[in-house]
Amino acid sequence: MMGIMAQVNYILERYFDLIGGFWKLFLEFSKEVFTKKIEFKLLQDQIYLVGLKSSVLVIVTAICSGLVLALQFGLGLEKFGGKLYVPKLVSLSFVRELGPAFTSLVIAGRVGAGYASEIGSMVVTQQIDAIRALGTSPMTKIVVPRVLALAISLPILTLIAIIGGLWASLILGNIELDLDTHFYYARIVQTLEFPDLMLAMVKTFVFAIMVSIPACYYGLNVNSGTRGVGIATTKAVVAGTILIFISNFVITKIFFMVIT
Repeated sequence: MMGIMAQVNYILERYFDLIGGFWKLFLEFSKEVFTKKIEFKLLQDQIYLVGLKSSVLVIVTAICSGLVLALQFGLGLEKFGGKLYVPKLVSLSFVRELGPAFTSLVIAGRVGAGYASEIGSMVVTQQIDAIRALGTSPMTKIVVPRVLALAISLPILTLIAIIGGLWASLILGNIELDLDTHFYYARIVQTLEFPDLMLAMVKTFVFAIMVSIPACYYGLNVNSGTRGVGIATTKAVVAGTILIFISNFVITKIFFMVIT
């Protein structure tokens, strides 16, 4: 029993240390953003790599998700004569949950892994030490541009995903479910309200922080050479994914507490 308790205590200590590391890095990032000059050229490069180069992947994911969601709701509700509710259900589900969550999970796999491996490789090859030796902060050159780029790009990508997913569901509703296109579009417009879109944007901004901060943290704390880079990359993706799910529940709960 003592051995089990010691093991549990060790695991808890590791997780609390990890959360503390994330929080410390976030505070350092916030301080740099508000007190130091932002490297806009580096920020622009990262926005291009994170946002534009991820757009095709996000659009394909959103279109396929919209098609599947409309098909599932349509075929399920058709048995009960509720096919006319498909536009409302699809639009609310996609804008409030699936659009932000799916887009963020895709980005967590692509960008989170990229951040961790890139920064980890810089640590292994002593480029981070060289930056410090030149009198420049790695936080300014490495962390701030990447976190800001994702915080700017992810809400935009989510908005693109929502438009693509709803458009795909509209096409499927017309072809597969025999729903009039004008009716489908009108129901989407009537259903969605400004708070729904704001919820999606707030979620994706928080998700961007939840993905980028752990990725940068694991990258900066790589050890054991190149083998550690692979381990850090895996941990960054896992941590980002878990934090997305946790923060999604918390934000959704707060949203419904506010509007009710």
